Amino acid sequence: MRKIEYIHDMQQLPPCAATVGFFDGVHLGHRHVISQMVDEAHRRGLQATVVTFAQHPRQVVDSSFTPQLLTTPEEKAVALASTGADNCVVMDFTPEMAALTAHDFMKEVLAGKLGVRCLITGYDNRFGHNREDGFEQYVAYGQEIGIDVVQSTPLTTDGITVSSSAIRRMLLDGDVDTAALCLGRPYTLVGRVVEGFQQGRRLGFPTANLRIESPYKLVPAPGVYAAKARLVNSMEMKRAVVNIGVRPTFHGHTMSIETHIINYEGNLYDQRLVVALAHRLRDEQKFDSTGALVAQMRQDVRTANSLFEKEKTEI
Repeated sequence: MRKIEYIHDMQQLPPCAATVGFFDGVHLGHRHVISQMVDEAHRRGLQATVVTFAQHPRQVVDSSFTPQLLTTPEEKAVALASTGADNCVVMDFTPEMAALTAHDFMKEVLAGKLGVRCLITGYDNRFGHNREDGFEQYVAYGQEIGIDVVQSTPLTTDGITVSSSAIRRMLLDGDVDTAALCLGRPYTLVGRVVEGFQQGRRLGFPTANLRIESPYKLVPAPGVYAAKARLVNSMEMKRAVVNIGVRPTFHGHTMSIETHIINYEGNLYDQRLVVALAHRLRDEQKFDSTGALVAQMRQDVRTANSLFEKEKTEI
């Protein structure tokens, strides 16, 4: 896939079919739309182009808005590269762009800059100033401008209509299992291992205290999770148990993400770690003693191992 960034002054690109969106998460619903766009492009002998934005559009129109993102820009770029599209255009969403009507965006940007001849829209996708137009208006504008507009169908899995907002709600409820079904992969957190509280090491369960690199990355609900972890520069995934929370047994007040990699003895300090959350094991809870906490941590490891062994058997 060819990645093209910040195209304000570029000359017109070759004719293409395109789909436009922020594509946070690049979940199965997004892949469904992009796949239809790629098929349409091939059928028409056009390039297949994904058009997305460097910033969440709402950040530009509402300065008080703080997004909770499923993917960082880097994660999104990697995921989009695997969709089969020929090009990914990453545009700088500016106040000037936010002020464009849907008609002007289609005429000046899609047709004028990107050479779009066929536009595939999501079933609920809206764009343009105030998002006031809908599919019928897009079709009419396209007939005037020279863009065929085709509406994609929604994707449901296990009765759930897949969307970024639905996945965010799942994660904020701690439901990483259903979120993974909708994403098509486990939800991941990436960060640097920083100095922690050392309590896990004293209890025989050393943990890597993860500092998330992106301030906008959504952190799932507090709780204990079975996970797989790896160093950023390694492909070897290791089983882990992750605690997201405030460590109430030790009267903590600040949120932390602590990852115990099962049967791992290396030094992870200052290294970048990828943590893929596979299953929620339980809520975070306060224990009456460190002995009770240790007993539960041992059970958490056994439960995580059992779940991963079951997955291997099912495969």
